[in-house]
Amino acid sequence: MNNLRKSNIRKLPKGTFDTLIIGGGINGAVAASALAAKGVKVALIDKGDFAGFTSSNSSNLAWGGIKYLESYEYGLVNKLCKSRNHLMRSYPSTVKEIRFLTSIQKGFRFPPLFIYMGTLLYWMMGRLFTKMPNYLSGAKIKSLENVINTQNVAGGFEYSDAYLQDNDARFVFNFIRSSMSYGCIAANYVESLGSTRNGDTWVTKAKDAITGEEFEINSKVLINAAGPFVDPMNELNQQKTEHHHVFSKGIHLIVNRVTDSNKVLAFFADDGRLFFVIPMGPKTCIGTTDSQVDNPYAHVTEADRQFVLDNVNKLLALDKPLTKEDVIAERCGVRPLAIKGTGGKADWVQLSRKHAIDQNAEYKYMSIFGGKLTDCINVGDEVATIVKSFGVDLPYADFKWYGEPDDTVRDEFFHRAKLMNFDALTPQTSSEPLTSRFWRRYGRNAINMLEAIRENPAKAELLIENSEYLRVEIEHAAQREMVTKLEDFLRRRSKISLVVRQEDILAAPGLREACEILFGDEAEAKLQEYIASVRKDVSPATDVIA
Repeated sequence: MNNLRKSNIRKLPKGTFDTLIIGGGINGAVAASALAAKGVKVALIDKGDFAGFTSSNSSNLAWGGIKYLESYEYGLVNKLCKSRNHLMRSYPSTVKEIRFLTSIQKGFRFPPLFIYMGTLLYWMMGRLFTKMPNYLSGAKIKSLENVINTQNVAGGFEYSDAYLQDNDARFVFNFIRSSMSYGCIAANYVESLGSTRNGDTWVTKAKDAITGEEFEINSKVLINAAGPFVDPMNELNQQKTEHHHVFSKGIHLIVNRVTDSNKVLAFFADDGRLFFVIPMGPKTCIGTTDSQVDNPYAHVTEADRQFVLDNVNKLLALDKPLTKEDVIAERCGVRPLAIKGTGGKADWVQLSRKHAIDQNAEYKYMSIFGGKLTDCINVGDEVATIVKSFGVDLPYADFKWYGEPDDTVRDEFFHRAKLMNFDALTPQTSSEPLTSRFWRRYGRNAINMLEAIRENPAKAELLIENSEYLRVEIEHAAQREMVTKLEDFLRRRSKISLVVRQEDILAAPGLREACEILFGDEAEAKLQEYIASVRKDVSPATDVIA
């Protein structure tokens, strides 16, 4: 069970790494991938699972920051649009253009035509990379999307941005997996107990959260990429920084699909911020909220849930209103917003998600604040530049560390899939053909998985009913994706627990077999651990996972 993790933990105390990264969210993941690909000796640890907090609770959107036009942050919008375009070019199977159909209610603070002019500016700042925006009357909106309640709509528009076709946690993990392929020694569920400077070396005390074993990791450079935990980690390491975080909590509710349209329906909620109805294959993701919280351990409250339900029921003309009984799953996370000084208000509408990297060049220490998926490639490049300025050699400084495999690899996989009629094996519950899904999630590894199915057709069986995941995918996760707890697979390596009700997952005949594949002799213990965690987090009133 999880031999990769055990092997990596044995390697962490040996020798001195060029860089130790604390945190396996999007910032830590791209930092590890960029540095390892450029020849740096990298280690990465996370006290929980990779992408375990903010990076697994986003809206799955990679957008150019259209809302920042209202606060006149044109430079930031220009940068984010450029980053979005770069991400779409680099990951064409994963980051795709999607249309946003936006309705403006009568009496809103700006007339629809004025906001539409803003979308034209946004399109031009995006270098005309996407489809052109369209202005829409209320009647036209209704003809395009009958589910929208247009009784109080003054007008609206369509414009384009991008979204992740898979879940955000999967996108983040693929950077972790890439970093390990380049030699990074990464391990989840390893906590930093604090770091001290010993001469020219950082000595980090670490603890394996699974076994309780403690050990030390030596590195020349220390990178604090702990996401919402950056501030307490700096305090533990006695590092003062210019920036710190304030937190805004956002939640999403996932329900059965409310429209067949593959568009994001965008509105302005009662609190004045953008509110989305986002397609998620056979499901719909609805949110989000904006409320300040004091720490990252946020949870969905009854008021949060009701806010989202009230808004969606007011904005959509559904056959019957959505209630909490319709909720399949919930996502809840905090946005770490970078601000200077102390105090501050976590206002998602006013504060941008731009990142900031504070440096202590004397001690070769950096802290990454804020950030979002859209700008992740820039973060990786910026971290590599700073590490080089700290005196660490980058033997392959110009190596391109990101992006999908080239077209020759892609064409080879698609050709083999076509020869064995792979798409005919697509489960009925799947929202897309197997070939495109396998390529997007596994890249060049998809070729080996295809061959495994060719040799043994039983590997194409669907073990968990109503999920998309085949036996071969679970075997791949067991071997290469450092699944340490069942939740790691169900929630982050896959999105099963986002689209299948918990009671259906637990009742699935194949769940125990999936555990045996993932955990071997520890299967029963891991299954019971998951059941206990589900029961702990279930809201008695709704029987929905919080």
